[in-house]
Parts: sequence; C-alpha cells; structure tokens
Amino acid sequence: MRAKGIAYDTGFVRHGEISLERFDLDDVRRDLTAIRDELHCNAVHLVGGVPDRLERAAEVAAGLGLEIWFSPYPLELTPPEVLALFTDCARRAERVRAAGAEVVFVTGVELTVMNRGFLPGDDVRHRLGGVLGQPGRMREAAVRLTEFLTGAVAAVREHFGGRLTYACIPFENPDWDLFDIKSFELIRTAEIAGIYAESIRGVVAQGKPVAITGFNTAAWRGSGAVAPRSMEIVEHDEAGLPVRIRDGYVRDEQEQATYLRELLTTFEQEGVDAAFVYLFALGNYPHRPDDPSRDLDMASPGIVKVHDDGSWEPKAAFGAVAEIYGRL
Repeated sequence: MRAKGIAYDTGFVRHGEISLERFDLDDVRRDLTAIRDELHCNAVHLVGGVPDRLERAAEVAAGLGLEIWFSPYPLELTPPEVLALFTDCARRAERVRAAGAEVVFVTGVELTVMNRGFLPGDDVRHRLGGVLGQPGRMREAAVRLTEFLTGAVAAVREHFGGRLTYACIPFENPDWDLFDIKSFELIRTAEIAGIYAESIRGVVAQGKPVAITGFNTAAWRGSGAVAPRSMEIVEHDEAGLPVRIRDGYVRDEQEQATYLRELLTTFEQEGVDAAFVYLFALGNYPHRPDDPSRDLDMASPGIVKVHDDGSWEPKAAFGAVAEIYGRL
C-alpha cells in the first residue's frame, strides 16, 4: 500500500454551525506529528468545511512531509454553494502544492446524500431512505452527480495542478475519466463480510489507482456488524447535538481495533493504493469514563479518545493501525 493514511477533522460546517470550535495550530502540529511518528502514516486526509482551516492544516502537514489529501467536505449545501467552496479550496490547495508538497484534491465526498440538489429529502436520513433499494433514483442521482462533477472538475483544474479524486459511495458511479484516482467509501458490515474482499479486488482491477476512504466503526460491542450506522447509538437534543448513549450498549475498544486490523490487511492483500482510516479524533464526542451514559466516545469512529479539556489518549484501535502501518 503506497499511501498509509488517516482522516483528520478540521471542523464540519452544517447550517452555519461548526462541529469543532477550537482550532489551534499547535494542537494540529501535535496531532499530525503523532500521526506521522506514532501511527506511521505517510499521508493525511484533511477534511472540513472551513477553507482557511484546511489550508493552515495542510501547511503544517506539508512541513512534516506528509502527502496531503485536501478535502473540502460540504454538508447540506446546494450545488452552486458546493462549487464555490471547491473553487476557493482549489486555490488554497495549489498554494500548498506550489510550495513543494504532494497534494491530492478531493472533489467531494458522498455529495448526493450529504448535500441538497441531487436527491429529494431535507436531510441525510431522508435522502438515504428515499434512494436505497430504488435503482431508478440511484441512476438519476448518479446522472446529476456526473453533470455537477464535470463542471466542478473543470473549475478546480483552472486553479489546481495536482491529482484529483472523488470519494464515492458505490451507487454514485461517477465518471472516473474525470479523475486521476478512484476513491471509494467501502465500509464492511455483517451483510457483505463474505464478499468484501472480492468487492475490493473488483475495483482495484478496473485500472486506475484505488483509495479506500471513510471506513471504521465505533468502540462498542457489536459495532463492526453495523459499521456505517455505529454512531446511531447516540441520542441528540432538539438542536441536533449529541447528549447521551442509548441504554444497552457496552464499551469495547477491541471491537474497533479488530475491525481496522482486518480491513487494512484486506486492502494490502488486494492491492489498494491508498487507505485513509476515518478518523483520528472526533472532538465533539468526548470520553467520560465515569459516566457511561454520557461517554459519547463510545460512538465515535476516532482512534483516540478526546477528553472534555481537549486532551486525548490512544484507543486500542490506535495500536492496531500503528501495528499494520508500521510493518507495511
């Protein structure tokens, strides 16, 4: 595996609200240094909705010699708003690349379900509910996505001279001729465990370099069977903020560690070019060991547990990723 990576959150923006209030470059440097030196990563997938944060984090990553996947991550935006975000970020990514860093620009992640204008529905849940099991709607969404990406890639290439990719969920089926790397959000669940390696083999066989992004599960017993939905054990308040863990779930860090160890081994065996564990830390899901009902980290895909004061410590999954990447 050429690029051994992990996603790093710089703050998601939804309806004008940012998920990560604190953004300190000293913290970013500390985290990215641990990602390079302790996790043995040589690449980082910088995700978020604030262009300046992405650029500042990319500059730090460049100084550490990491390959940068510069990934503006729009949420609940319209296609024109997404295009404006991408154009701004393309200029910023090019500044980092022109200074000597290896930069890949990620021209969107799961745009059809994360944003408006591709599928009917006012939020992710309704959009997904309306498309799963509906081949006609899937095809319509894929057509709209390709139409959008054709224009978006042209706009990005006006400002950015490096390689491009798009991180898709399988039904989106973008026009891969637009991109230099194929990126797939392929998350193993119990239902597809038996064919998971075969599916990876199939996309690798299509020709272009393949990256797998967005994969992980949470740290509770049984989460690996439902990995894409492993955060759904959290109850939210009226403002949509996470407040507590639903009853009946048991913390199990080894579940997450085993899941990542198995997937990374599969990717290496099947010839994947790049892998990006999702993710390093989720700051708004803090670890509260003395209050299990409010231990939101149980539902976090982060491989470190973040405390209310902003400090973090490794989970078992951290060691699993370091072990695999350290021997590749």
